[in-house]
Amino acid sequence: MLKPVTPDTEKRLRIGQVARRLGVEPYVLRFWEEEFPQLTAARTSKGQRYYTEEHVRILEQIRHFLYVEKLTIKGARQKLEGTAAVRAPLDAIRRELQEIRRLLTKNP
Repeated sequence: MLKPVTPDTEKRLRIGQVARRLGVEPYVLRFWEEEFPQLTAARTSKGQRYYTEEHVRILEQIRHFLYVEKLTIKGARQKLEGTAAVRAPLDAIRRELQEIRRLLTKNP
C-alpha cells in the first residue's frame, strides 16, 4: 500500500486531473481503489483524494491490463502483484538515491 503524501514531498494531482489523464471517469478510479490493494489515494484533512506520480503509474498499469490486455479485475490484480514484487527493490533503491541527492544538494 502506498503511503499518504505530505504537502511538501511531491506533486499531487486531484482525482479529476488523473481521470482526464487516463481517459476514464473519476468513479472508475474510486472503484479501482476498492479492487486493488496496492492503490490507496492520499487524502486531505477534508477527505479529498490526491494522487502522486507513483499512484498514476500504478493506475496506468491497471488501465493497460484491463483495457489493452483485456484482463479481468482478478487477472489484473495478480499481474500487478507480480510487477510489484519485481519493483519493490527498485523503489527502495530509488528512495535511497533520492535521499543521497537531497543530502548532496543540501545547503551547508
